[in-house]
Amino acid sequence: MSTLQNRSFHVRVNSVHPEATDVMRSLPPLASLRAFEAAGRLLSFQDAARELGLTPTAISHQVRLLEQSCGKPLFQRRPRPLSLTPAGATLLSRVSKGLDLFAEGFEAISDRQQQRLKVTATNAFAARWLMPRVPSWRALRPDIGLDIMGSDTVLDLVGGEVDVAIRYARQAPKGLVCSEIGRDNYLVVASPSLVGRGPLDFTPQDLSRYPLIDGQWTDDFLNPPMWFEWVRLARERWSDVPDLAGHASLSFREDLHGIEAAIAGYGIAICSDILVAPELASGALVRVSSLALEGYAFIAAHRPNHPRQQTIKAFEAWIAECFRAMMSTDHQRS
Repeated sequence: MSTLQNRSFHVRVNSVHPEATDVMRSLPPLASLRAFEAAGRLLSFQDAARELGLTPTAISHQVRLLEQSCGKPLFQRRPRPLSLTPAGATLLSRVSKGLDLFAEGFEAISDRQQQRLKVTATNAFAARWLMPRVPSWRALRPDIGLDIMGSDTVLDLVGGEVDVAIRYARQAPKGLVCSEIGRDNYLVVASPSLVGRGPLDFTPQDLSRYPLIDGQWTDDFLNPPMWFEWVRLARERWSDVPDLAGHASLSFREDLHGIEAAIAGYGIAICSDILVAPELASGALVRVSSLALEGYAFIAAHRPNHPRQQTIKAFEAWIAECFRAMMSTDHQRS
């Protein structure tokens, strides 16, 4: 239709009431609204272009068309950084809500077979924390299936490779909609078959008499929970602390393997309290030192303007509630 080539389009709503008149809505081009919403939310034409698969010049052009339509500047372009004018801030709030409604409407009529969420998390978190709780999600939302992809590499959210990522980091990644689920701590644990049952609070000298299990962390993690970091903190409490990192007889890149080795009694390991909570509760593992290391945050993230916002929000609310329930149970047990 030729009307689609104009700078605005019209939507005619016919009322069933015999006395009602036709309602005409004059709207700017959807492309301009999308470009403006992305640029206003990210406060960057370059980031908006990357999100929408356009060039910064194209974003700027669409925004200028919108400014011409409304007759007001929407951005303060100088001095940098980019900021919204009062008119731009008002429009951004309403356009964002409108795009969310469009997405919700589309989701409501989508084929039920497509009602699946692709969720990625680290291998250890997916296997030891998320998978045991899948029945709870199925009971809550039997209409939404989950495709869970365990991976220690960062999968592409913006490109649509996955819908939701449970990232493990100190801070939330930029350019994504993020919510922190919770944080963990790293405890020194071992099988009772190796160290006996508690209460135990080994000194560094005690630990040096046992085989130790260490992890392998990439440079992306600051102060990773390895034996050399535990020794650094231990030296603030004790004198003459041996170099326990040199005592590690086993080392694993994958958390799952280190945990299984500790359960099997192959050595003393430093493990996330979140990942070994079932073993600590059952007694398959015992804590052997009161000195713990600070972990990182579990962060639920998805791309802005994802067409299934409501489903993603429901999933993120569910996973956060599961985390709170687990922490409450652990607190009562302690």
